[in-house]
Amino acid sequence: MGDREQARHNLLPHFTRGDAWRRDDLVVIDRGEGCYVWDADGNRYLDALAGLFCTNLGHGRSDLTAAASKQMDKLAFYPNWGMAHPSAIQAASMIAGNAPGDLDRVFFVSSGSEAVESALKFARCYHLANGEERRHKVVARRWAYHGTTLGALALTGIPSFRDPFLPMLADNVLRVPNTLECTATAGRPARELNCVRAIEEAIVAAGPDTVAMVIAEPVQNGRGALVPPDGYWQELRRICDAYGVLLCADEVINSFGRLGHWFGSERFGAEPDMITFAKGVTSAYQPLGGLVVRGPLVDRLWDSPLAMYVHGSTFGGHPVATAVAVANMTAMRDEDVFRGVLANEARLGDGLRSLMESHACVKDVRGTGYFYSVELMRDRAKGVDLNDSEVAELLPGGVLDRLVRSARVLVRPDGRGAVMLAVSPPLVADESVIDDLLGRLDQVLDRLGGWLKTST
Repeated sequence: MGDREQARHNLLPHFTRGDAWRRDDLVVIDRGEGCYVWDADGNRYLDALAGLFCTNLGHGRSDLTAAASKQMDKLAFYPNWGMAHPSAIQAASMIAGNAPGDLDRVFFVSSGSEAVESALKFARCYHLANGEERRHKVVARRWAYHGTTLGALALTGIPSFRDPFLPMLADNVLRVPNTLECTATAGRPARELNCVRAIEEAIVAAGPDTVAMVIAEPVQNGRGALVPPDGYWQELRRICDAYGVLLCADEVINSFGRLGHWFGSERFGAEPDMITFAKGVTSAYQPLGGLVVRGPLVDRLWDSPLAMYVHGSTFGGHPVATAVAVANMTAMRDEDVFRGVLANEARLGDGLRSLMESHACVKDVRGTGYFYSVELMRDRAKGVDLNDSEVAELLPGGVLDRLVRSARVLVRPDGRGAVMLAVSPPLVADESVIDDLLGRLDQVLDRLGGWLKTST
C-alpha cells in the first residue's frame, strides 16, 4: 500500500473535506529546503505560506535539528511544575528581553489555541485576585480566529468553525466589528471609528465590572490580513484602562518576525497586558506556544489570597521545544532576519498590488510585512462579485486549490468571509524567491480568470 492509500485509510486530516482527502491527487510532502518543499513524486513547490504562517526560518535548518538532538541527549523531558530547566529558562529570558514594555513573564504551552486559553485563564485569575469575581466576559472581533479548542473557539468569530459546537461553548463573548468593517471616512481620529466605538459600547452595555479581557490580533488573519487604522491600538489601551479590562494581543501569527519585528505589537505601538504566541517561536521545528504577561500583573496574583496562576499542562516548557526556540531566536538575531523582511516587504506588497492591476479577478490586496491576503471576485472593472455557485466550486478543496497546486505554489485558498489567497512566505525569502512567488501567483490568477470566463 502506497503513502496516499495508507493516508486515506489511517490518517484523519485537519480541516479537510472527505471528498478532497479521498481524491487520487492527494499530495504527500516528503522533504523541504529553504523556501521550497518536494512531494513524494519529486515535484517542487514554493512554500509561500511558511507551512502555516510558521516555518519562519525556512526548511532544512540543521542548527535547529542539532539543538533538538543535543537537548534530547541531555534531558529529553521534565515537567515545568514547581521546577525549571535551563532551556525553558533561557527561552523565557530571550522572549521577555524582546517583548515590549514590562511584559517579562513567560508561560509555555504547546500550541496557539492553548496560548489563547492561557490568556483567558490568566485574566480570570487576575480579576479574582482583585476580588472582582463578576469579571468573566471577553470582547472579540468578528471573523477573528483565536483557536479551535473549546475555550479558544468560544472567542473565534468564524461561523463555520463555531456553529457545530455552539451548545458546548461558553456564552461569555461580546462580538464586535473588525477593522475591515470601519465605515468612517479616511482621516477621522481612531476614537471616532465605529469599530472602536463598538468596543467601548459593548463593555458599557455588558457592565464594565463583568468584562475581563479584550483580545485582538495586531493584523487579523480571519477575513484576510486586516491592518488596523492609525491609533487603533492606542484606543484599545485607553478603553481597557478606563474600565479595568486586560488587553491581550493575539500574536500566534504576528510575532517572531512575520511583521518585521519580534512582536507585531511593536509595529503599531500597542501596549498590551498579555501577548499570545506560537508558530514562529520555533519556526515550527517543535510545537511550542505561550503567553507573555506584564510582571506587575503576575506579582499581584501571587501576592493575593489566590497565590497562584491556576493552570498547567504536561508538556508546557518542554526542554526540547524550548531548546529549539533558543536556537531559532538566536539565528533570527544573528542573521538579522527581520531586516530582510522590512527591506523586502515593499517588493512583496507592491508586487501583489501590481497583480491586482493586471487581473480583474482580484478585488483587494491587504497586509504588511510578510503577511498578505489577496481577495478575489469575478470582475473588478464591472463590480461583479463571485456568486454562490462559483464560491462552492472554488472552495474548499475545489478549483482554486487545484490551480494553486498546478502552479506549484503553496498559498492558502481561504473562504472565511470571502474567497481569498493567504500569502505568508518564510522570512528568509529573498528578492528572487519573492519574484518566483509573484510569477507563480500570476499564473494562478491568469488561470482563474480563464476559468471564470468559461463558467459563465
